[in-house]
Amino acid sequence: MTATILKEKRMPDDPGVYLMKDNDSKIIYIGKAKNLRKRVTSYFTRQDPDTGWKTSRLVSRIADIEFVVTDNEIEAFLLESNLIKKYRPIFNIELKDQQRYTYLKITDEPFPRLLVARRNREGEFLGPKGKVYGPFVRGSSKFLTVGLLRKLFKIRICNKLPKAPCLQYFIKNCDAPCINNVTRGQYMAGVAALQDILEGKSSIDRFVDEMQVEMKRASDLGDYERAKEIRDTLYRLNNLRVKQKMEKAVNKNPDEEYIGIMKDATKGIAHVMALRRTRGVISDRKKFEFDLVGDNSLSSFLLQYYSSIPVIPRFVYVNEDPEDRQVLEASLEKIADHKVSIFNIERMLAKEKRQLMDLILRNLSMYIERGYDPAVVELKNALNLAAMPEVIDCFDVSNLGTTIAVGACTRFVNNKPSKSGYRKFRIKTIAGQNDFAMIGELVHRRYSSNDTEKLPDLIVIDGGRGQLAAALASLRNLGMSDIPCVGLAKENEEIYRQGHSAPLALPKSNAGLKMLQHIRDEAHRFGLAYNVSLRKL
Repeated sequence: MTATILKEKRMPDDPGVYLMKDNDSKIIYIGKAKNLRKRVTSYFTRQDPDTGWKTSRLVSRIADIEFVVTDNEIEAFLLESNLIKKYRPIFNIELKDQQRYTYLKITDEPFPRLLVARRNREGEFLGPKGKVYGPFVRGSSKFLTVGLLRKLFKIRICNKLPKAPCLQYFIKNCDAPCINNVTRGQYMAGVAALQDILEGKSSIDRFVDEMQVEMKRASDLGDYERAKEIRDTLYRLNNLRVKQKMEKAVNKNPDEEYIGIMKDATKGIAHVMALRRTRGVISDRKKFEFDLVGDNSLSSFLLQYYSSIPVIPRFVYVNEDPEDRQVLEASLEKIADHKVSIFNIERMLAKEKRQLMDLILRNLSMYIERGYDPAVVELKNALNLAAMPEVIDCFDVSNLGTTIAVGACTRFVNNKPSKSGYRKFRIKTIAGQNDFAMIGELVHRRYSSNDTEKLPDLIVIDGGRGQLAAALASLRNLGMSDIPCVGLAKENEEIYRQGHSAPLALPKSNAGLKMLQHIRDEAHRFGLAYNVSLRKL
């Protein structure tokens, strides 16, 4: 979306939801805001350092924005969650644990069928038209298998009504509407009862009570075959009633859930782990991840997560403050129909609770590290970096004599050379053998260009304290002082860091040091080759 189109949009100052669309009018992102105009404008004026490069991809695809105004922030929270479930935009959070959930569909046919509703990649439900119900969780009393539901309510399974009754009729699983053995009104009564169960208007217990009354009536009238069918149906429901009672007993206990989030800024991904504890015992564990794009955050994750499961705990413990915590709690209370409290465990004294969160964060850290070369992990720990140094740029000056001075920048991604990130420069502004100033020029030219490549996670300078100071000065001038930068001195292979008076000496066997030496030597080779080629001209 160009700035001109943005100006032409009438953007309200009210709370609500915004729907971003691409050139094909397809919704690609849905967000909420307390003030829609301020939030949407921010996409085109500033970017968060953690999510900026991924959000830029989103912004580049925006062709139109639609607004839905709400009366308050709570309504905006809930509407955003419902719209995300409906449209499943590619840039929004989509829970990766979706195999736990099932959707059911009652088809829009004269004699409806019950099907498992399946989706395509765009999130649209496939197959015949009909009403979709769910999500339902496997193992929950709310989730009844399709086969059992069909038997209970005598729902046909044939794709097309046959001309003769099939096996299902003879084993009492279907009343055979195909041969007019049951009127449409009688058939739809069973469908209506099924809909009441799926929509939560009727419980399993209530349905059982109604079946028992019907069984007694059939027996009193001497219709023993009908009474026997109902008795068999009640037998099938017995286990489900037991499960439902167990769930109700569990729900009365103050369940608590621990949800830890760890962001891998290098990849622009947030990793989340949830541990559910019931009666003091860990009863479930789930792992999710989502892209750090737009408003995707812990707060938006929590709303999507808890609006997709049947039981929301009374207490939720997290390791960072979710945005708009009070509004989020109020939104969850509307869904759960009971009070929900969210606590930042960092401000709690309870040792046991903090230990559980530490366990989650250790697991998340191990999960993140598995995606990186061991040398990258070792270097992060050795330099105490905030993010994994997956992308490393290294600068070196090749200055033979006083006539020709060149510089080189090499790039490694996950400890492998990335030739598309290599750059060579002929020194333009510095005369004589001033390596410090030349390094400053190289760094400034490399990152002040209109290069669309991702910025590095770590910059390495071939040299010691002086070369490092020159590089840091250029980064400050460019407004990039948040990028870690170190110097690697050849003589003793010592690492110079900003804010540290003494250099760091790593063991020669350290994989992180070996990686730095490799990229430094590659920068030296690349720069020398360029210098030699110029001298031959």
